[in-house]
Amino acid sequence: MDRRNALKHMGVLGLGTSLLPASAATWNTEKKLGVALVGLGNYSTRQLAPALQETEHCYLAGIVTGTPQKAVDWAKKYNIPQKNIYNYENYDRIKDNPDIDIIYVVLPNSMHAEYTIRGFEAGKHVICEKPMAMDTKECLQMLAARDKAGKQLQIGYRLYYHPVHLAAVEVGNRSRWGKVKMMESGLGFRMGVPGSWRLDKKMGGGGAIMDLGVYCIQGIRRFVGELPVSVTAQGFNTVPEIFKGIYESVTFQMRFPSGAVSSSSTSYNANMDRFYATCEEGRLEIKPCFSAGQPPQLVASEELSVEPSKNQYQQTAQMDAFALNLKTGSQVTASGEEGLFDLQIIDAIKQSKATGRQV
Repeated sequence: MDRRNALKHMGVLGLGTSLLPASAATWNTEKKLGVALVGLGNYSTRQLAPALQETEHCYLAGIVTGTPQKAVDWAKKYNIPQKNIYNYENYDRIKDNPDIDIIYVVLPNSMHAEYTIRGFEAGKHVICEKPMAMDTKECLQMLAARDKAGKQLQIGYRLYYHPVHLAAVEVGNRSRWGKVKMMESGLGFRMGVPGSWRLDKKMGGGGAIMDLGVYCIQGIRRFVGELPVSVTAQGFNTVPEIFKGIYESVTFQMRFPSGAVSSSSTSYNANMDRFYATCEEGRLEIKPCFSAGQPPQLVASEELSVEPSKNQYQQTAQMDAFALNLKTGSQVTASGEEGLFDLQIIDAIKQSKATGRQV
Protein backbone atom coordinates (compact mmCIF):
# COMPACT_ATOMS: atom_id res chain seq x y z
CA MET A 1 0.00 0.00 0.00
CA ASP A 2 1.24 3.49 -0.85
CA ARG A 3 1.19 4.96 2.63
CA ARG A 4 1.46 8.62 1.64
CA ASN A 5 -1.32 8.45 -0.93
CA ALA A 6 -3.54 6.48 1.43
CA LEU A 7 -3.08 8.96 4.26
CA LYS A 8 -3.77 11.83 1.87
CA HIS A 9 -7.11 10.22 1.00
CA MET A 10 -8.02 9.75 4.66
CA GLY A 11 -7.76 13.47 5.43
CA VAL A 12 -6.39 15.25 8.47
CA LEU A 13 -9.17 14.10 10.79
CA GLY A 14 -8.74 10.44 9.98
CA LEU A 15 -12.50 9.95 10.28
CA GLY A 16 -12.88 8.11 7.00
CA THR A 17 -14.74 10.86 5.12
CA SER A 18 -14.69 10.78 1.35
CA LEU A 19 -12.72 13.66 -0.14
CA LEU A 20 -14.27 13.31 -3.58
CA PRO A 21 -16.56 16.10 -4.76
CA ALA A 22 -20.17 15.59 -3.75
CA SER A 23 -22.76 14.88 -6.41
CA ALA A 24 -24.15 17.99 -8.02
CA ALA A 25 -27.66 16.52 -7.90
CA THR A 26 -29.63 17.49 -4.79
CA TRP A 27 -33.25 17.04 -3.78
CA ASN A 28 -35.88 18.79 -1.78
CA THR A 29 -34.84 17.90 1.76
CA GLU A 30 -38.46 17.08 2.64
CA LYS A 31 -38.71 14.34 0.00
CA LYS A 32 -38.08 10.77 1.03
CA LEU A 33 -35.78 8.97 -1.39
CA GLY A 34 -36.80 5.56 -2.70
CA VAL A 35 -34.56 2.58 -1.94
CA ALA A 36 -34.65 -0.73 -3.84
CA LEU A 37 -33.16 -3.75 -2.07
CA VAL A 38 -31.32 -6.06 -4.48
CA GLY A 39 -31.37 -9.50 -2.88
CA LEU A 40 -33.88 -10.51 -0.21
CA GLY A 41 -31.82 -12.83 1.96
CA ASN A 42 -31.50 -12.87 5.74
CA TYR A 43 -29.87 -9.44 6.06
CA SER A 44 -32.48 -7.67 3.94
CA THR A 45 -35.30 -9.55 5.65
CA ARG A 46 -34.23 -9.21 9.28
CA GLN A 47 -32.32 -5.92 9.25
CA LEU A 48 -32.63 -3.64 6.23
CA ALA A 49 -36.35 -3.84 5.52
CA PRO A 50 -37.29 -3.26 9.18
CA ALA A 51 -34.74 -0.44 9.41
CA LEU A 52 -36.36 1.24 6.41
CA GLN A 53 -39.58 1.44 8.42
CA GLU A 54 -37.74 3.75 10.86
CA THR A 55 -35.93 6.00 8.37
CA GLU A 56 -36.84 9.68 8.04
CA HIS A 57 -35.18 10.51 4.72
CA CYS A 58 -35.65 7.35 2.64
CA TYR A 59 -38.09 4.46 2.35
CA LEU A 60 -38.44 0.97 0.89
CA ALA A 61 -39.66 1.68 -2.63
CA GLY A 62 -38.74 -1.47 -4.55
CA ILE A 63 -37.17 -4.91 -4.55
CA VAL A 64 -35.12 -7.12 -6.85
CA THR A 65 -35.44 -10.88 -6.29
CA GLY A 66 -35.12 -14.10 -8.22
CA THR A 67 -37.78 -15.83 -6.09
CA PRO A 68 -41.36 -15.18 -7.28
CA GLN A 69 -42.91 -16.06 -3.91
CA LYS A 70 -40.70 -13.52 -2.14
CA ALA A 71 -41.92 -10.88 -4.58
CA VAL A 72 -45.52 -11.69 -3.64
CA ASP A 73 -44.84 -11.80 0.10
CA TRP A 74 -42.82 -8.59 0.21
CA ALA A 75 -45.30 -6.69 -1.96
CA LYS A 76 -48.07 -7.60 0.46
CA LYS A 77 -46.09 -6.95 3.64
CA TYR A 78 -44.55 -3.61 2.61
CA ASN A 79 -47.16 -2.37 0.13
CA ILE A 80 -44.71 -2.34 -2.78
CA PRO A 81 -46.37 -1.62 -6.15
CA GLN A 82 -45.87 -4.18 -8.92
CA LYS A 83 -44.06 -1.66 -11.11
CA ASN A 84 -41.31 -1.43 -8.47
CA ILE A 85 -40.65 -5.18 -8.35
CA TYR A 86 -37.81 -6.56 -10.49
CA ASN A 87 -35.92 -9.80 -11.03
CA TYR A 88 -32.34 -10.38 -12.17
CA GLU A 89 -33.35 -10.58 -15.83
CA ASN A 90 -35.02 -7.15 -15.99
CA TYR A 91 -32.85 -5.46 -13.33
CA ASP A 92 -31.44 -2.89 -15.76
CA ARG A 93 -34.93 -1.55 -16.52
CA ILE A 94 -34.85 0.04 -13.09
CA LYS A 95 -33.28 3.04 -14.84
CA ASP A 96 -36.74 4.01 -16.10
CA ASN A 97 -38.30 4.07 -12.63
CA PRO A 98 -38.38 7.54 -11.01
CA ASP A 99 -39.59 6.05 -7.71
CA ILE A 100 -36.18 4.51 -7.10
CA ASP A 101 -33.28 6.82 -6.26
CA ILE A 102 -30.98 4.38 -4.45
CA ILE A 103 -30.10 0.74 -5.14
CA TYR A 104 -28.89 -1.27 -2.14
CA VAL A 105 -26.88 -4.31 -3.31
CA VAL A 106 -27.30 -7.12 -0.76
CA LEU A 107 -25.97 -10.07 -2.77
CA PRO A 108 -23.10 -12.56 -2.32
CA ASN A 109 -19.70 -10.86 -2.42
CA SER A 110 -18.87 -12.10 -5.92
CA MET A 111 -21.87 -10.16 -7.28
CA HIS A 112 -21.20 -6.82 -5.59
CA ALA A 113 -19.09 -5.28 -8.34
CA GLU A 114 -21.37 -6.31 -11.20
CA TYR A 115 -24.63 -5.10 -9.68
CA THR A 116 -23.10 -1.92 -8.30
CA ILE A 117 -21.67 -1.01 -11.71
CA ARG A 118 -24.97 -1.83 -13.43
CA GLY A 119 -26.74 0.27 -10.84
CA PHE A 120 -24.59 3.26 -11.75
CA GLU A 121 -25.18 2.59 -15.43
CA ALA A 122 -28.91 2.71 -14.67
CA GLY A 123 -28.42 6.22 -13.30
CA LYS A 124 -28.97 5.35 -9.65
CA HIS A 125 -26.99 6.01 -6.50
CA VAL A 126 -25.77 2.83 -4.82
CA ILE A 127 -25.28 1.38 -1.36
CA CYS A 128 -23.16 -1.77 -1.56
CA GLU A 129 -23.10 -4.18 1.35
CA LYS A 130 -19.71 -5.03 2.83
CA PRO A 131 -17.18 -6.17 1.82
CA MET A 132 -17.20 -3.76 -1.10
CA ALA A 133 -15.90 -6.35 -3.55
CA MET A 134 -13.77 -9.46 -3.93
CA ASP A 135 -10.50 -7.55 -4.24
CA THR A 136 -8.88 -4.16 -4.84
CA LYS A 137 -9.20 -4.44 -8.63
CA GLU A 138 -12.99 -4.71 -8.44
CA CYS A 139 -13.14 -1.78 -6.01
CA LEU A 140 -11.33 0.43 -8.49
CA GLN A 141 -13.73 -0.60 -11.26
CA MET A 142 -16.68 0.32 -9.05
CA LEU A 143 -15.21 3.72 -8.21
CA ALA A 144 -14.56 4.41 -11.87
CA ALA A 145 -18.19 3.54 -12.69
CA ARG A 146 -19.38 5.85 -9.91
CA ASP A 147 -17.34 8.75 -11.18
CA LYS A 148 -18.38 8.16 -14.80
CA ALA A 149 -22.05 8.17 -13.79
CA GLY A 150 -21.67 11.21 -11.54
CA LYS A 151 -23.40 9.34 -8.71
CA GLN A 152 -22.58 8.52 -5.10
CA LEU A 153 -21.58 5.26 -3.41
CA GLN A 154 -21.93 4.23 0.20
CA ILE A 155 -20.61 0.96 1.64
CA GLY A 156 -22.90 -0.74 4.16
CA TYR A 157 -20.74 0.22 7.14
CA ARG A 158 -23.52 0.78 9.69
CA LEU A 159 -21.11 1.32 12.59
CA TYR A 160 -19.65 4.45 10.99
CA TYR A 161 -22.85 6.14 12.17
CA HIS A 162 -23.34 4.55 15.61
CA PRO A 163 -22.91 6.92 18.62
CA VAL A 164 -20.72 4.50 20.60
CA HIS A 165 -18.29 4.03 17.72
CA LEU A 166 -18.26 7.75 16.96
CA ALA A 167 -17.35 8.49 20.60
CA ALA A 168 -14.52 5.95 20.49
CA VAL A 169 -13.17 7.28 17.20
CA GLU A 170 -13.08 10.81 18.60
CA VAL A 171 -11.02 9.67 21.59
CA GLY A 172 -8.38 8.06 19.40
CA ASN A 173 -8.32 10.67 16.64
CA ARG A 174 -8.12 13.62 19.03
CA SER A 175 -5.38 12.00 21.15
CA ARG A 176 -7.58 12.64 24.16
CA TRP A 177 -5.57 10.18 26.24
CA GLY A 178 -2.26 10.72 24.50
CA LYS A 179 -0.83 8.53 21.77
CA VAL A 180 -2.55 5.27 20.87
CA LYS A 181 -0.31 2.37 21.89
CA MET A 182 -2.03 -0.99 21.29
CA MET A 183 -5.39 -2.17 19.94
CA GLU A 184 -7.20 -5.48 19.70
CA SER A 185 -10.32 -6.50 17.78
CA GLY A 186 -12.14 -9.79 17.32
CA LEU A 187 -15.30 -10.99 15.61
CA GLY A 188 -16.44 -14.54 15.07
CA PHE A 189 -19.34 -16.96 15.26
CA ARG A 190 -20.02 -20.63 14.70
CA MET A 191 -21.06 -21.15 11.10
CA GLY A 192 -24.31 -23.08 11.41
CA VAL A 193 -24.95 -23.57 7.69
CA PRO A 194 -22.19 -25.69 6.07
CA GLY A 195 -23.67 -25.08 2.61
CA SER A 196 -23.66 -21.29 2.92
CA TRP A 197 -22.29 -19.26 0.00
CA ARG A 198 -19.96 -17.59 2.52
CA LEU A 199 -17.98 -20.85 2.64
CA ASP A 200 -17.62 -20.94 -1.14
CA LYS A 201 -14.37 -19.21 -2.04
CA LYS A 202 -15.66 -18.22 -5.49
CA MET A 203 -18.74 -16.53 -4.03
CA GLY A 204 -17.47 -15.32 -0.65
CA GLY A 205 -13.86 -14.57 -1.49
CA GLY A 206 -12.16 -16.28 1.42
CA GLY A 207 -14.28 -16.95 4.50
CA ALA A 208 -14.37 -15.01 7.77
CA ILE A 209 -11.64 -12.55 6.79
CA MET A 210 -13.90 -11.19 4.04
CA ASP A 211 -17.17 -11.30 5.94
CA LEU A 212 -16.00 -10.26 9.42
CA GLY A 213 -12.50 -8.94 8.83
CA VAL A 214 -13.71 -5.55 7.58
CA TYR A 215 -15.17 -4.82 11.03
CA CYS A 216 -11.97 -5.76 12.83
CA ILE A 217 -9.91 -3.65 10.44
CA GLN A 218 -12.23 -0.64 10.67
CA GLY A 219 -12.35 -0.66 14.44
CA ILE A 220 -8.56 -0.49 14.54
CA ARG A 221 -7.74 1.95 11.75
CA ARG A 222 -10.56 4.38 12.51
CA PHE A 223 -9.60 4.57 16.19
CA VAL A 224 -5.96 5.36 15.48
CA GLY A 225 -6.89 7.53 12.46
CA GLU A 226 -4.23 6.00 10.22
CA LEU A 227 -3.78 3.29 7.63
CA PRO A 228 -1.32 0.48 8.40
CA VAL A 229 2.14 0.36 6.91
CA SER A 230 2.48 -3.41 7.29
CA VAL A 231 0.49 -6.52 8.13
CA THR A 232 1.34 -10.06 9.19
CA ALA A 233 -1.30 -12.82 9.13
CA GLN A 234 -1.88 -16.46 10.04
CA GLY A 235 -4.64 -18.84 8.96
CA PHE A 236 -6.01 -21.88 10.82
CA ASN A 237 -8.31 -24.71 9.77
CA THR A 238 -9.33 -27.48 12.18
CA VAL A 239 -12.41 -28.67 10.27
CA PRO A 240 -11.24 -29.05 6.65
CA GLU A 241 -14.30 -31.07 5.67
CA ILE A 242 -16.43 -27.94 6.19
CA PHE A 243 -13.96 -25.15 5.40
CA LYS A 244 -12.73 -26.22 1.98
CA GLY A 245 -10.22 -23.92 0.32
CA ILE A 246 -10.66 -21.23 3.00
CA TYR A 247 -9.44 -20.69 6.55
CA GLU A 248 -12.02 -20.99 9.30
CA SER A 249 -10.02 -18.54 11.44
CA VAL A 250 -7.55 -15.79 10.58
CA THR A 251 -5.44 -13.70 12.94
CA PHE A 252 -3.49 -10.67 11.80
CA GLN A 253 -1.30 -7.93 13.19
CA MET A 254 -0.96 -4.38 11.84
CA ARG A 255 1.64 -1.68 12.40
CA PHE A 256 0.88 2.03 11.97
CA PRO A 257 2.95 5.13 11.11
CA SER A 258 2.64 6.56 14.62
CA GLY A 259 4.08 3.39 16.16
CA ALA A 260 0.75 1.94 17.29
CA VAL A 261 0.28 -1.79 16.80
CA SER A 262 -2.77 -4.03 16.70
CA SER A 263 -3.83 -7.66 16.82
CA SER A 264 -7.11 -8.98 15.40
CA SER A 265 -8.95 -12.28 15.03
CA THR A 266 -11.81 -13.43 12.82
CA SER A 267 -13.45 -16.83 12.82
CA TYR A 268 -16.33 -18.93 11.52
CA ASN A 269 -15.75 -21.46 14.31
CA ALA A 270 -15.48 -19.37 17.50
CA ASN A 271 -17.67 -16.74 19.16
CA MET A 272 -16.15 -13.31 19.85
CA ASP A 273 -17.17 -9.67 19.46
CA ARG A 274 -14.84 -7.11 21.00
CA PHE A 275 -12.67 -4.03 20.50
CA TYR A 276 -10.01 -2.86 22.96
CA ALA A 277 -7.60 0.06 22.82
CA THR A 278 -5.03 1.43 25.23
CA CYS A 279 -3.43 4.87 25.01
CA GLU A 280 -0.75 6.60 27.05
CA GLU A 281 -3.26 7.80 29.65
CA GLY A 282 -6.42 5.77 29.20
CA ARG A 283 -8.12 2.73 27.73
CA LEU A 284 -11.52 1.62 26.48
CA GLU A 285 -13.37 -1.51 25.49
CA ILE A 286 -16.49 -2.05 23.37
CA LYS A 287 -18.08 -5.43 24.05
CA PRO A 288 -20.22 -6.45 22.24
CA CYS A 289 -18.85 -4.25 19.52
CA PHE A 290 -19.64 -5.20 15.93
CA SER A 291 -22.82 -7.29 15.98
CA ALA A 292 -25.94 -5.95 14.27
CA GLY A 293 -28.16 -7.78 16.73
CA GLN A 294 -26.80 -6.31 19.97
CA PRO A 295 -26.19 -2.67 20.95
CA PRO A 296 -22.48 -1.86 21.48
CA GLN A 297 -21.49 -1.47 25.14
CA LEU A 298 -18.66 0.95 25.95
CA VAL A 299 -16.50 0.80 29.07
CA ALA A 300 -13.74 3.43 29.39
CA SER A 301 -11.22 4.58 31.98
CA GLU A 302 -13.13 7.87 32.18
CA GLU A 303 -16.72 8.73 31.39
CA LEU A 304 -17.34 9.57 27.73
CA SER A 305 -20.24 11.53 26.32
CA VAL A 306 -22.27 9.20 24.08
CA GLU A 307 -25.43 10.36 22.37
CA PRO A 308 -28.17 7.74 22.86
CA SER A 309 -29.20 5.89 19.72
CA LYS A 310 -32.84 6.61 18.87
CA ASN A 311 -33.23 3.71 16.46
CA GLN A 312 -33.80 0.01 17.02
CA TYR A 313 -31.78 -0.89 13.92
CA GLN A 314 -28.21 0.32 13.34
CA GLN A 315 -28.83 0.53 9.58
CA THR A 316 -31.44 3.25 10.03
CA ALA A 317 -28.84 5.95 10.74
CA GLN A 318 -26.60 4.59 7.96
CA MET A 319 -29.27 4.81 5.26
CA ASP A 320 -30.66 8.13 6.50
CA ALA A 321 -27.15 9.61 6.42
CA PHE A 322 -26.70 8.57 2.79
CA ALA A 323 -30.08 10.00 1.82
CA LEU A 324 -29.09 13.29 3.47
CA ASN A 325 -25.76 13.25 1.63
CA LEU A 326 -27.68 13.04 -1.63
CA LYS A 327 -30.21 15.70 -0.66
CA THR A 328 -27.63 18.22 0.50
CA GLY A 329 -24.68 17.36 -1.74
CA SER A 330 -22.52 16.59 1.31
CA GLN A 331 -19.67 14.08 1.55
CA VAL A 332 -20.32 10.39 2.14
CA THR A 333 -18.67 9.11 5.32
CA ALA A 334 -18.74 5.36 4.55
CA SER A 335 -17.51 6.04 1.04
CA GLY A 336 -16.21 3.77 -1.68
CA GLU A 337 -12.71 4.88 -0.77
CA GLU A 338 -13.28 3.42 2.70
CA GLY A 339 -14.27 0.12 1.12
CA LEU A 340 -11.16 0.25 -1.05
CA PHE A 341 -8.89 0.78 1.97
CA ASP A 342 -10.27 -2.33 3.66
CA LEU A 343 -9.87 -4.51 0.56
CA GLN A 344 -6.30 -3.28 0.12
CA ILE A 345 -5.59 -4.43 3.67
CA ILE A 346 -7.42 -7.74 3.18
CA ASP A 347 -5.45 -8.37 -0.02
CA ALA A 348 -2.27 -7.84 2.00
CA ILE A 349 -3.55 -10.18 4.73
CA LYS A 350 -4.16 -12.89 2.12
CA GLN A 351 -0.70 -12.35 0.69
CA SER A 352 0.87 -12.61 4.14
CA LYS A 353 -1.02 -15.85 4.87
CA ALA A 354 0.14 -17.33 1.58
CA THR A 355 3.79 -16.37 1.98
CA GLY A 356 4.22 -16.43 5.75
CA ARG A 357 5.86 -13.01 5.54
CA GLN A 358 5.14 -9.48 6.59
CA VAL A 359 3.55 -7.46 3.78
